[in-house]
This record gives sequence, C-alpha cells and structure tokens, in this order.
Amino acid sequence: MAERPSSLPKNVEKCPSGAPPQQDAGRDRTQGPDSARSCWHSVGQMFRNLTGTWCQEMISMFTLGKHAEPAEPGATATQSIASAPSLDLFGERVVSSPSQVPGFVRNMHQRLASNGPPDDWLFMDILRLTEAHPTDVAVTLLRCAPSCDRGAAIMWKTIASSGITLEKVLPKLLCVMEGWPLQKMYTSDGDNKDVFALAATRVVWEILRLPWCPEPFVEYSPHLFVALLFQVFISTEQQSEDINTFWKRCQEENSLPTNINRFAVNTVKALLHHLRFLDLLMVMERKCAWDTLLCADSHHYAVGLLAREMRRVTLPFCSSIALRLLRWLSREEPRWDLAALAFLVEVLDCLDLSEWGISILEIMTRHLQSKSVERCHLALRGLVVLSKDPSMAKKMCGLSECLLELLRSEDIEVVKMSLSVFTNLLLNKDILTSSSTAPKLAEALRPLFDNDNSLVQRLSIGLYQDVMESVVEKGKKPLKMLVSQSLLPLFFHCHDENRRVAQASRETLLSAVKFLKRRDLMRLLKTDDPWSFAEHVLAEDRSRAAEHLRLALPYLQSPQEPLREAAVRSIGIAGVLMRGQPEELQLICEALQALSIDDSPSNTNLIVQVMLNERAALLSSSSEERQPGQQQIPYKRRQPGDQRTAAGVPGTGTAGAAGNT
Repeated sequence: MAERPSSLPKNVEKCPSGAPPQQDAGRDRTQGPDSARSCWHSVGQMFRNLTGTWCQEMISMFTLGKHAEPAEPGATATQSIASAPSLDLFGERVVSSPSQVPGFVRNMHQRLASNGPPDDWLFMDILRLTEAHPTDVAVTLLRCAPSCDRGAAIMWKTIASSGITLEKVLPKLLCVMEGWPLQKMYTSDGDNKDVFALAATRVVWEILRLPWCPEPFVEYSPHLFVALLFQVFISTEQQSEDINTFWKRCQEENSLPTNINRFAVNTVKALLHHLRFLDLLMVMERKCAWDTLLCADSHHYAVGLLAREMRRVTLPFCSSIALRLLRWLSREEPRWDLAALAFLVEVLDCLDLSEWGISILEIMTRHLQSKSVERCHLALRGLVVLSKDPSMAKKMCGLSECLLELLRSEDIEVVKMSLSVFTNLLLNKDILTSSSTAPKLAEALRPLFDNDNSLVQRLSIGLYQDVMESVVEKGKKPLKMLVSQSLLPLFFHCHDENRRVAQASRETLLSAVKFLKRRDLMRLLKTDDPWSFAEHVLAEDRSRAAEHLRLALPYLQSPQEPLREAAVRSIGIAGVLMRGQPEELQLICEALQALSIDDSPSNTNLIVQVMLNERAALLSSSSEERQPGQQQIPYKRRQPGDQRTAAGVPGTGTAGAAGNT
C-alpha cells in the first residue's frame, strides 16, 4: 500500500515485466481451466506489483476453485453470463453514456459470481470504471448484491485496493449507512430504488476483513465510527419484515450473527482493531460495555463510557468524532440524539470553543428544556464545562432565568449542576448580577442552605456570597432585606457538623454583615462568644422577633444536635422578647414539646426542659390572676405515644396542629 500508484494507467506502464501484456484479438474467452489458471497467475503477478499481496487470496479463490458456486448443469462460463457491454482497458473507453455504467457493473458482478474465471483485466476494469463513476458503481453493486455475495465481495476488495478509488466510494457508503433503514439513491440510468443501509455495512465489514486497513478508512474513521454507532442503536428497534428477510438471507450466505445490532457492534470492534485501539477494546470488554451498548435503555451510558475510555487513548480521534456529532445534533430533529449528546459531553474539552462554542451552546440550551431527565442532565454537564471558559461564560448569561427554575427541581443532580454553572459564571469578574436577577437568585438559594445533601448546601451558601459580591450597585437595596433574613440561618449552619459547610457558612455570614455595613455585628462575630451575635440580631428589632422565631423552628427537626441546640437557644431568646404575645408563645411551646419526648440526655433536651418548666411556672402564676369566668388551659407534657405537632413552615406564617399546653 505504501507504493500505491497515483493513477492506474501509469502503474500499468511501469509494470516491471515490461509493456503490459496485450490480449490476442481472437482469444477464446472460454478456454480450458489450465489456460485460465496460467492467465490468472499472470494477472496475480501484475497485481502484486501494483498493489501488494492482497489479491493472492482472490487469485487462489479462482485457481484453486475454493468456495466456487455451482453452475447449472451443462452450462459454460459464457452461457451463464448475459450479454452486456465490456471495457477496453488500454484503449478509449467504450462507455458512450453514464447510463451504461450500471449495466457494466451488473455484468462484472455476474462474471465474478459465475463458475468460470473472468476476463484477465476485469480487476483493472473495475478500478477504472469506479474511479470514473463512483456513485453509479457503488449504488448499482449495493442494489444487485445487497448481501455482498462472493462476487460482490471480490469487487469491493478490488475497489479497496486503490486508495484513490476507495476514497471516492466511501462517502457514498456512509450516506447509505446513515439513511436507516432504506436510503433513496439515484443512478445514471434513472433507477431510484431504495438501498438497504445494512448493505453498506456489510461492505464495510467485508473490507475490514482485509489484513490491512485501507488508508481512506483511517481518514474517514470518525465518520464511519459515528455511522456504525448509530446503526447499533437504531437496529435495536423492531425492524420491518423487509429488513428481517434481507438479514436472514445475509445470515444464510455468510454465517453472520442473528441480531443485527450484534453485527453492527462487531463491525465497530473490527474498525477499532484496525485502528490499533487494542487497549480500548480490552477495557470495554472487561467492563461488559459492548453488551450494555446493545440495550436501548442503557445505550447512551455505554456510549458515554466509550467516549471516556477513548479520550484516554486518542484525543485527535475524539475531537473528530465530536465535530461529526455536532453536525448530527444540529439537525432539526436528530435521531439518536441522546447517545450523541452523551459522547459529546465527555469530550467537550477536546474542542476549540472559540470556533465551536456557539454551536455547542445552542445544542445544550435546546436540550436543557427537554422533558427527558437524561437529556437535561447531559445538557447541564455540557454547560458546566462551557461555563468554565471565560469567553463562553459571557454568552451564557441569558440562561439565568432557566437555571433559576432548575434550582427548584426535586432532582438533586439537576440542582447540583445548576449551582455549579452559576458559580462558574460568577467566578468571572467581568460578569455582574443584575438588579432583577440578584433577589430572585438569593431567594432561590435560601432554602438550599438546609438541603440534605452537603454539597448542595456548600454550593448554595458559597453562591449566596458570590451574589452579594457581584450584584450591581442599584441592585443592592432590594437585596438587603433578603440578606438580613439569612443572618440567622447562616449563623445556625456555622454550627454544622460538616466542617466544610460550617466554614462556608461563616465566610458567607461575614460577607453578609459586610454587605449590610454592620460593623457592630462584625465585631461580635470575631469575639469568642458567638451567641452575643444571635442575641444582638434578635434583640435589635423586637417587631421581627416572630419572624426570627419561624426561621428557627425548622431547625428543631434537624438530625444534627448542634443545629437543634442553636435553634432552641435562639427560640429562648425570642421568647423573652415576645412576652405579651400569647399566640406566638403558644407556638414556641408547641414546637418545644415535640422535642421533650426525647429521653436522650443531650444539651438540647435539657435546655428544652428548662424552658418548658419556666413556661409552666409562668402559666401557673398567670392562672391565679384569671377572672372567674375565664377558662384555664391546662398544661400537659406530651408522652412518647402522642402525635407530634408540626413545627411550622418558614415563609407561610402558619403553624402546625396545636396540642394541649
């Protein structure tokens, strides 16, 4: 192959044996087998000089009579071949019109499929005709021999022996492969019958069985790889009767796998083997990824795994595949978009975002609003990668409204990735949070402080700090009220058992105090007595004591002892400030009684018991001053079997079911 001729006629002229052998004008084409073998040895010698040793297999197929198909009894080679045009190899072409080409191809195929040997120069005829009319030759051969029988296999291998010829034919094969299940193709004789996409895959499989990888296959390997992966997926669906009948015929003639998608996977593996990706093949085999690839529900996971493993082997190949997938996903309604997206997301950082970033962003934005959870996940993963690029981050600011909605999702993965995208955007100092977005974002982040997932907590608390530091000047005023309401929750999370959450809460609390320009609170935070900060926040505005109370109530149900203790202490302080407001004090007692049934000797329970005792004493003393007509509400401590009362929901201004106090 290294010495492949640039053009066939020149190679023939340079044949080491001298001038090319000429046919005798009156030579009988039906001469005996001995003469035919001698002729084929001569042709084999010429082809070895021209294209290497590949055709020895083909020559031996005829000279030794292996795999020969039986002819009809009493028929000769010429009797079994229909009358058709022929080519003069070294003279002027006798193809007066391109419409004659399909007839030439059918005749060549019939000769090679027959029992007798073909003309001496039939291989050269195939190459010259294909080089001049690649579409007509390829499409006609796919139509007349879709299962790629012995004669067609020889013709395709002959075409593959010339890099120039194969390079012209491969795009036609790829076009047919992508048009599942049938692709309408036109030939010069006016025929527009559909061609089986699987017929082109059979040709690829046959060429990949050669002992070497033709050079155009390397050049077109990314396109070929994508087309084959698409066939793996699409062939898992229920097929039409025509497809099943066609494949059954292929199985009978060539001993191929029963399942079409299994055959497509084998073709993918054969391509990767020719490309020398042996480590990749071993890893995929070890992880049982090929079987995963065959299942429609898990296909995209396997494609993502294949992309990750391939990325470790060859970045250039991954980049070429990614560009091919970009074109695929840019279609109006692409098929196989989920798996294509899964591969693309894994190799995004291999691409030049300055050139392809806009196209990628459009694709990710479209899938971000998909009702499919998997597509939304993949789109967010892609946006996380894009948001790390400063130039792309500026172009993504228009997604803020959509990302805000996703922060309210019940899917924890969606929330995590949305927070990551926002965080990456605000790391860019050139991006400021608008006056309209800042309050919405702060309001959406506040409930996430109390999320069960520690990463969501840490990301939301850190992002809250970024919002305060990046908001434009005119947006600070509407944000101040929200920041004031977040002081107590942030203070509670400074006591979080997760050190990273506690550290993030302390840093954000310091930023919040700085944002509010409260130097007095800043000094208290830096003292050794953190509770002086909480007392100051609660005491400075008695009218908001009930609001602070409701902010603290949910923390009574926290699984973390430090958070429950912090909430109880704050409620105690609020209770002192709210004397004279019996309705709110009633709410405190109801919430605290829910904790009093816990017999564990924790600090929280001890504090709760003291507060309940004080409340009971207060009720006892006040009952003596009641007027005779007033009804006394008896105090009753809840027993473990009693139903707990709800602690009230922040922001609703309502409490749960009230118990007896």
